Amino acid sequence: MADEEQTPVFQIQRMYLKDLSLEQPNSPQILLEQQQPQVEINLGMGAEPVGEGVYEVTVTATVTTKVKDKTLFLVEAKQAGIFEIRHVPEEQMQGIIGIVCPQMIYPYLRAIVSDVCTRAGFPPILLTEVNFQAMFEAQQAQAAAQNGNGASSIITSAN
Repeated sequence: MADEEQTPVFQIQRMYLKDLSLEQPNSPQILLEQQQPQVEINLGMGAEPVGEGVYEVTVTATVTTKVKDKTLFLVEAKQAGIFEIRHVPEEQMQGIIGIVCPQMIYPYLRAIVSDVCTRAGFPPILLTEVNFQAMFEAQQAQAAAQNGNGASSIITSAN
């Protein structure tokens, strides 16, 4: 029985859309513009315990599309997952929460952002693949350089 208690557990309890926002503050006038819009994409990750051995992990994408200096549209989507993680060595825990869980959540987030853009009447924004391991390692290096905890937000840009 002691062996059963120490068996590592990793299970997805639930995936869900936690938050979604679409804004078109300058419509309809800006829709008449013929210029190619500029797209900026910011990604953020978060994790927090919600119970003993249960964690909520979130990945947020904020897509800001502008023509000249005016916002064409802004989409913010936060996809979340609840994961049961038990009896995992502490040195592996951060990697699971910072790499494995976001990799599982991200495809859902990509689909939602693309769908929302299409339903809003714009071409789909296809979020690129993300190397969460590289992001995690960069975050850890930054945290070590600051001798503290790293920021929980990771930012990328695309034009």
